[in-house]
Amino acid sequence: MKIIAVNAGSSSLKFQLLVMPEEEVLAQGLVERIGHDNAVFTIRFNGEKISVSEPVHDHERAVELVIEALIKHKIIASLKEINGVGHRVVQGGELFKTSAVITDDVVEKVSELSDLAPLHNPANVTGIKAFRHILPDVIHVAVFDTTFHQTMTEDAYLYATPYEWYQKYGIRKYGFHGTSHQFVSERALELLNNPQGKVIVCHMGNGISLCAVDGGKSVDTSMGLTPLEGVPMGTRSGNVDPSILQMVSKMENRPMHKVLEDLSKRSGYLGVSGFSHDSRDVVNAMLRGEPRATTAHRILIKRIADYIGSYFVYMGGLDAICFTAGIGENAPVVRRDIVKAIRVLGIELDEAQNELKGERMISTPDSKVKAFIIPTNEEVMIAREVVRLRQS
Repeated sequence: MKIIAVNAGSSSLKFQLLVMPEEEVLAQGLVERIGHDNAVFTIRFNGEKISVSEPVHDHERAVELVIEALIKHKIIASLKEINGVGHRVVQGGELFKTSAVITDDVVEKVSELSDLAPLHNPANVTGIKAFRHILPDVIHVAVFDTTFHQTMTEDAYLYATPYEWYQKYGIRKYGFHGTSHQFVSERALELLNNPQGKVIVCHMGNGISLCAVDGGKSVDTSMGLTPLEGVPMGTRSGNVDPSILQMVSKMENRPMHKVLEDLSKRSGYLGVSGFSHDSRDVVNAMLRGEPRATTAHRILIKRIADYIGSYFVYMGGLDAICFTAGIGENAPVVRRDIVKAIRVLGIELDEAQNELKGERMISTPDSKVKAFIIPTNEEVMIAREVVRLRQS
């Protein structure tokens, strides 16, 4: 069967068309600058890449472009070949403990959760509505970034704030990157040949989150109510003393929401290095001896090691640590320094394997804790959920 996996942003639409259960990618692409006259649509298939620029005033037109291209390039013969659509939705709150077949009621509930993800859920809903209009006769499934973390217990997800905040407003840790953490941890357990293994997944891109997975279940994760909590990232600060907001607001005579914006958009790698949010730039500058780049890198390594150590204690042991996403899959220096920082756990790096790309073990065979590079594939995870719910 053929399944489309969709990730809709406020002005973008990313997709993959997969053959399931073989998990073969037939085509993938992206519509950018939706809402503008100079939108760009790029599609890749059979080793080809085709880009066109034209007006795309809404998501429905973006979906039409995708479908028209799939038929025009003979990737599918007609709409009848599409058997289902999986939609990435960022925030499922406590309403969705697992992926859900999309109905009008589900769309309404996803919209109601927009206060918890104001930049993402409305865009996700827009994409869902557009695809449901174009493909009304197939199953549509919402796959939430947060559901994998719904197995956390109260000691992991509650903040030590007034309990009424949780009761009234749903203020708690939800976590993100759930589809990636699930995909990578499932693969890690296969590689370990141990379904009850204890794994830590480091999803490291411009956004970074760690997840402690015990026997296939998320028991803790670094991101919280929003993706701002946790370790430093490309432009996000990660954990800071909240009193900083009030202090800087007063000292600079700026509204607190503007200072909060600095923590999201002007911090992390960018804030400390002073010149880039990109790990590659920061690492290269560090290797040239630039002090602030070195500091930015060392802060990140230290904070990640802190989380790994705490998860090791929380789970009562550790079988493997997995690196994934843009930095995790492509930055040997970052992986090397993280592994060195946690050597006390019984992990030694195979320097030669660490310099290579693709799925592989990068720890020495005699390491007590194994280290893997496992490329993530959120689209495959989404497609798997569509197949599971279609067959249930």
